[in-house]
Amino acid sequence: MKSSSQTLIWAVVFLSCLSAPAVGQEKTATSGLGTAGPIVHGTPEDPLRDPRETHLRHVKQLTFGGQNAEAYFSYDGRRLIFMSTREPYKCDQIFVMNSDGSDQHLVSTSEGRTTCGYFYADGKHILYSSTHAAAKDCPPRADYSHGYVWGVYPEYQIYYATDAGKILSQLTDGPGYNAEATISADGKKIVFTSSRDGNLEIYAMNADGSEAKRLTHALGYDGGPFFSPDGEWIAYRAHHVKTDEEIAKYKSLLAQGLVEPSEMDLWVMRSDGSEQKQITKLPGASFAPSFYPGSRRIIFSSNYEHPTSSQFELYAVDRDGKSLEQITFAGGFNAFPQFSPDGKRLVFISNRNGKAPHEINVFIADWVP
Repeated sequence: MKSSSQTLIWAVVFLSCLSAPAVGQEKTATSGLGTAGPIVHGTPEDPLRDPRETHLRHVKQLTFGGQNAEAYFSYDGRRLIFMSTREPYKCDQIFVMNSDGSDQHLVSTSEGRTTCGYFYADGKHILYSSTHAAAKDCPPRADYSHGYVWGVYPEYQIYYATDAGKILSQLTDGPGYNAEATISADGKKIVFTSSRDGNLEIYAMNADGSEAKRLTHALGYDGGPFFSPDGEWIAYRAHHVKTDEEIAKYKSLLAQGLVEPSEMDLWVMRSDGSEQKQITKLPGASFAPSFYPGSRRIIFSSNYEHPTSSQFELYAVDRDGKSLEQITFAGGFNAFPQFSPDGKRLVFISNRNGKAPHEINVFIADWVP
């Protein structure tokens, strides 16, 4: 079994907006997913829900096979945008489907590697990051001779497109990784991760890509940002390097377009970048945070109970770091949770009941407060 950080890579990023973490990224380098997924022993009425998952009801699988991640709701809750590696594509592309899993179709160019799709508030437009302008082929995978690393490809730029897939404009340019973008509930602001200033930092810009402003300044990786529904807060994942050895390694890897996402914790800040505060201090990696509808609580993924394994479950914590609670109990990999705009449903990805190695699917469930 490879290290837990390998699983992360979808997070972030898929990084995580892969992330994550940042899987937002290298989903093909699935760590700890080399066997079929864990079998859930549910009830006849709810076979995909572990009985301990008391906040979930009527768990439904929406994708079947391949590597699927980062499914996020449209503002009316009727559709989901997600990334997927499935035939005939050799690396992640962006797809859209109805929230019941029907009408799955490609909306990215089918060229390069993509990550982190998100709907605009009007439901008619989307954004996502892609490397297609640099090359039609998938970029090379990260060189694991450096240890477990994630490729923060400098070719990633953020694009604005119709929900049918027509690219209308490029929102970022210049050197450096630009990805992990999400949009505020009022549709006016985009928050994203970029290495444009020589470090992996979080930025905010207008919905048209103008007036980008840097929000974080600590050396290390800050990424996977999400606005709270009230627009006042941003939750994100971070690992700040401190010792001379950590700093040297981080800078060396970043100069090669690489990062080592093995340790991460959750942070929050005001939407203008002020009041930055670490809210978890857990072993392993915690990532993919998003807010409850009331903006006071955060749901996220972590392997902290098994920090040397690839077992990631969903947890929740108050915005001030209190009242940690486990949400999923299926085992395996569970990540990228997001509530529907009305707060009645939760979408997440999981390898529960996966029939093949490296299979990860999108699931949706009714939410029980």
